[in-house]
Amino acid sequence: MERPSLEINLPDTHEEGKLYVVDSLNNLNKLNVCPDGSQHALDEEEYTGDTGENTAGSNVRNQCLFFVTFILTLIVSLALVSFVIFLIIQTRNKMDQISSRLISEKKNIEELKKMNNMILKHLNQSGIKK
Repeated sequence: MERPSLEINLPDTHEEGKLYVVDSLNNLNKLNVCPDGSQHALDEEEYTGDTGENTAGSNVRNQCLFFVTFILTLIVSLALVSFVIFLIIQTRNKMDQISSRLISEKKNIEELKKMNNMILKHLNQSGIKK
């Protein structure tokens, strides 16, 4: 009994593998380096190749757009959080001012009560009563 060979004779795919690796490295390089000024150059370069390069280019463009959108969202969120913290601090300062005014008014009312009691005592002692 002869065993069938497990080896399959494929055409020379070694060269295609090298091209695939080089293309993948180029795409990775485009992904890692995406300055704003070179975006136009990347767009022109993507449309000169075949459909596989167009898809890779649109993926890079989408990823750059996502990254820029993410950064802008973080900046807006930071601004909103800073504004909320500012409002909290301002509210606390106003509450401190109001509470100090209330304490001062409470002291004034107590002093007025004492003066009223003294006047009533003086009037009662002097005998001026209706």
